[in-house]
Amino acid sequence: MDLRQISPNLAVSPQILPEDVPALADAGFKVLVNNRPDEEVEAEIDHDAMAQAAQAAGMRYHYLPFHPGQITPQLIADFGTATVGQGPVIAYCRSGNRSTVLWALTQAGRMPEDEILKTADAAGYDLSGVRPLIASLASRKG
Repeated sequence: MDLRQISPNLAVSPQILPEDVPALADAGFKVLVNNRPDEEVEAEIDHDAMAQAAQAAGMRYHYLPFHPGQITPQLIADFGTATVGQGPVIAYCRSGNRSTVLWALTQAGRMPEDEILKTADAAGYDLSGVRPLIASLASRKG
């Protein structure tokens, strides 16, 4: 697995497999967030399979599919609810980028834009393309 720490309580990852989930639970993760739409994967790793793996490992599970280019206020809010104050969280999608974008959007207005982008960059994700959205969300909170 390619886990990338975004914050003390959130790591993101490219696609994980059901057999990876027990090791994630053993590593201390309490919540699994699946941002990968079922339309992108085969049945062996769809949200039902991942939900069963999470339940078997004693983890809470959230299926929050993020279709490319389809960011909604509800998706951002749901990601925030699933990841804040819930214990160590692992969120994944195809590459980890969409999960990182959602994290960044939940931080808009809470962290300086430059710090959000530097954090994502340090994890290997270039979010410069969503900077205007981060700024827009921050201005609404400010």
